[in-house]
Amino acid sequence: MDTLSYKTRSLNKSTVDKKWYVVDAEGKTLGRFASEIAKIIRGKNKPDFTPHVDGGDNVIVINAEKIVLNGDKMDNKHYVRHTTYPGGQRILAAKEMLAKKPEALVEKAVKGMLPKNRLGRKIFHNLFVYTGNEHPHVAQKPEKLDI
Repeated sequence: MDTLSYKTRSLNKSTVDKKWYVVDAEGKTLGRFASEIAKIIRGKNKPDFTPHVDGGDNVIVINAEKIVLNGDKMDNKHYVRHTTYPGGQRILAAKEMLAKKPEALVEKAVKGMLPKNRLGRKIFHNLFVYTGNEHPHVAQKPEKLDI
């Protein structure tokens, strides 16, 4: 076996091949769906994954308002934020967030599965979440992806 013929490829910004995908969130479970999206935008589904490079693809999520949470999570799962004022802690149930801004529900789930550093913040910009079937990224010719 000739081991010199096997080369480890390390990607950089100029050698990355990025694609665009459209994913439909209708009827999908939030956590399982978000973990698959996080893998794709991180680039872990590619054979030439490089941990320190943004080598993932761009993902467009449509029908974010039709995402599903199992069990009692619609009522019992809470999202906490703080206004930075004294007594400014605000708590929002998943049901309320789904009614107000369903895109944020998917975005928060995916963002929590990305690295907590500069690269993770950069990778998060590869995710585009929309309510309804329409999206403004038709010019990129995205492929439909089933998850």
